[in-house]
Amino acid sequence: MNKTELIAAVAEKTGLSKKDADSAVNTLLNTIVESVAKNEKVQIVGFGTFELHNRSERQGRDPRTNSPITIPASRVPAFKAGKAFKDATAL
Repeated sequence: MNKTELIAAVAEKTGLSKKDADSAVNTLLNTIVESVAKNEKVQIVGFGTFELHNRSERQGRDPRTNSPITIPASRVPAFKAGKAFKDATAL
């Protein structure tokens, strides 16, 4: 499912117009991105948690020359599925 299909599904299930569903989905996603960018944890009970993880500096290898390189420290967004989400997708 892509974003357009998600918007269509939200519109169908809620009875909203596609324009209103698009606005709702975009607002939700933008709010999550803005909050995580501010290093805030976004926790949606039953769904999961969005947060930033810090990656420390580490050693890697250049695949072309096989020489060692240093990969700098970085911050990466992460998602951890909640229990209800895990249970719903379990085999």
